[in-house]
Amino acid sequence: MAVPSWLERLRAASKTALMQDGKRKIHYLFEDGKEMAEEYDVKTGQLVSRKWREKNTLGGSGKWQVEVGEPTSLLLGALESELIKESSSNPVFMRKDTLSSFQWRIRNLPYPKEVYSVSVEKEQRCCVIRTTNKKHGLPLDAAALSFTHANNTLIITYQKPKEILAAEEQLQKELKKIKAANNGDGDCKTQ
Repeated sequence: MAVPSWLERLRAASKTALMQDGKRKIHYLFEDGKEMAEEYDVKTGQLVSRKWREKNTLGGSGKWQVEVGEPTSLLLGALESELIKESSSNPVFMRKDTLSSFQWRIRNLPYPKEVYSVSVEKEQRCCVIRTTNKKHGLPLDAAALSFTHANNTLIITYQKPKEILAAEEQLQKELKKIKAANNGDGDCKTQ
């Protein structure tokens, strides 16, 4: 059996919607027990956040892992265990110099060494890391890539291909069909 596409997996999940604070919040419960929560800006339809949670080894709910967006800030103390934080499985880039060399480390890269290629671009005076892993299977377009720097943060942007935009538009149409509660939490119900 072929692995279901992202859109098919979302369609098959139990879903609950909630309208709150100018956001449409969608909670998904997948057949494998994983949960996903997304928030979309009501006016623009833009994805604001996506987080995942799965059962821990004892069968209880695990901690939310943020995939898209910034973690929400809550008061520390008793609520600290409920903080949403960036996934510990996301790649982490750091520099570590030794006495005789410069060293860069990227942690949490789960694929074998053969997937990566590291080279020196002499003309640009830089090291380049490439991967043969292609998430969407679509060709990359250099014109879609841009970057800026603000507040000590490098922001790299890649414009989504039209195929991805079309799939996301179709998903938005389906999400609008889910009747949303106006406030409060609710359990997933099959839609």
